[in-house]
Amino acid sequence: MPITEFIEKYRNLSIGEHLESTEISLAENRASSSKLLFYDLYGDGMKIQVMADAKGRAEKENFPKLFTVLAPCLHMLPRRKVVAGSDEAPLSKENEKEATDSVWTPGKSRNPETYSLRDQPVPPMNPEVQNIFKSRARIISYYRNFLDNLGFTEVETPTMNMIPGGAAARPFETHHNDLDRKMYLRASPELHLKKLIVGGLNRVYEIGKQFRNEGMDLTHIPEFTMCEFYMAYADYNDLMEVTEQLLSGMVKKLTGSLRIKYHANGLENEPIDIDFTPPFRRIDLISELEKMSNLSIPKDLTTEAANKYLLDACQRFDVKCPPPHTATRLLDKLVGHFLEETCIHPTFIINHPEVMSPLAKWHRSEPGLTERFELFVNKCELCNAYTELNDPEVQRRRFAEQMKDRQLGDDEAMVLDETFCTALEYGVPPTAGLGMGIDRLAMLLTDSQNVKEVLFPAMSPLEEIDVQGSDQLLKWK
Repeated sequence: MPITEFIEKYRNLSIGEHLESTEISLAENRASSSKLLFYDLYGDGMKIQVMADAKGRAEKENFPKLFTVLAPCLHMLPRRKVVAGSDEAPLSKENEKEATDSVWTPGKSRNPETYSLRDQPVPPMNPEVQNIFKSRARIISYYRNFLDNLGFTEVETPTMNMIPGGAAARPFETHHNDLDRKMYLRASPELHLKKLIVGGLNRVYEIGKQFRNEGMDLTHIPEFTMCEFYMAYADYNDLMEVTEQLLSGMVKKLTGSLRIKYHANGLENEPIDIDFTPPFRRIDLISELEKMSNLSIPKDLTTEAANKYLLDACQRFDVKCPPPHTATRLLDKLVGHFLEETCIHPTFIINHPEVMSPLAKWHRSEPGLTERFELFVNKCELCNAYTELNDPEVQRRRFAEQMKDRQLGDDEAMVLDETFCTALEYGVPPTAGLGMGIDRLAMLLTDSQNVKEVLFPAMSPLEEIDVQGSDQLLKWK
C-alpha cells in the first residue's frame, strides 16, 4: 500500500488505537533508545513514524511478520535535520498544526539549514528537495500546456551541429567518428526552429538542454534547460503580452498568489517580495542608460570613436570588462551596472542596439536599434526575445560584423551560417521568438539561491580515473 494511501485511510485513528490485523511494509528501521524503537516509512513525500515501546519489542515475533530485502543499501540517504516540530521528530498535539502549516510549497521562502546540499553521487532526496524537483516538473508542465493551448507544436531539433550558432556563447566541441569531423553541442535551437517557420510550421517550441562552455556561479551552469518558442505573424510587443500571461498565470497556479518570497539578499536577511502582477515594467535600454549614467551613447556603435567612448565610460564608473573590449561587451557591462540592478520585480529592458542583437529585426521607428527585449527578475535575466530578422542580406551583414568581433578575440560572437541565410531566402513570415531559462525560473519559485538546487548537475571526481576500463570507484567532491 502506498504511504499516501495509508495515511488517507487511517488518518482518523485516535492516539493509542490499534488495528491488530493491519500489515504494512517497513522502509527503514532505527533504534532510538533501549526502551523505544522507531520505524520510519517514506514515500511520495510523506512519512509515517511508528513507535513501539518495550512491550512491543518483547513481542517482536508478532510484529513485524516478515522482512524482505529488495535491494542492498550501503549508505543512508541524507534526511532533514531534526528540529522541534519537524517531520523528523515525533509531533505533540501542540505543535502538530504548526508543523503542518510550515510545510513548504512553491512561492514560500525556504530554510536550507533543514537539508543537505552537496555534490554527491545521489542528490539528497529528503521531502523538501523532492518537492523542489516536483515543482520544477510542474513548471515545465504548465509551460508546455500554455503553449499547446495557443496552438504551438512541440518539436525536437539536433543537439549536435556542424556550425556553432543561435546564441552569443562559447560552444562545447566533440568529434563525430563516422563523419570524421568536429561537431558542436548546441548553445541554442534558434536557427533550427526558425527553419521550421520557413517550412510552414507557424508556431513551434522546444524544451531541452543547451550547452555553453562558460563559467559557473550561483545562476550559471554549462548544461541548462531552456524553452524556446517562435510565433509567426507576431512581433516583440505580442511576446511581451504572452510572457506576462505565461508567468503571472504560472505563479498564480503554483503558489496561489501573484507575489512570492525570495531570499535575494542572503539567508541571514529577510526575504524580499516579488510581484508578478501584469503589466510588467518596461524601460528603454539606451534612453534609461543615458538618464542614469549621464552618458550620451553614440548613435553609430560600429566606429572606433564609439568603442573608445564606451571603454572610457566603463573605466570612469569602475565597471570591469575583460578583453576583448568590443562595443557589444562594453555596453552590456554598462547595462548590467546601471539598469539590471533596478530590476527586482519583473522588468522588460527593450530596444537593444543592433550591435548587441545580430538575429533581431531593426526597430521600425528607431534607427540603429532592434525590436528586442530581455526580461529581468531579481536582477537576473530570465528570458530574451525579439522580432526576428527575416532579411537574408541584412542577416549576412550582421554575421560579418560578428566575425569581426571574433577576430578581435570574442569567442562568444556568432559565426556565419550560410545554410540559415539560404533558408531565409525562401521567405520567412513576420515572426517573433523567445527563449526562457527553466532553471532560473525554478530557482525563483522555489526560493533556491544556487542553480544546482533545482537540477541534477554534473559533478567533478575527487581523483582522475581511467574511463577506458578501470574498476576504480568514482569518488565525488
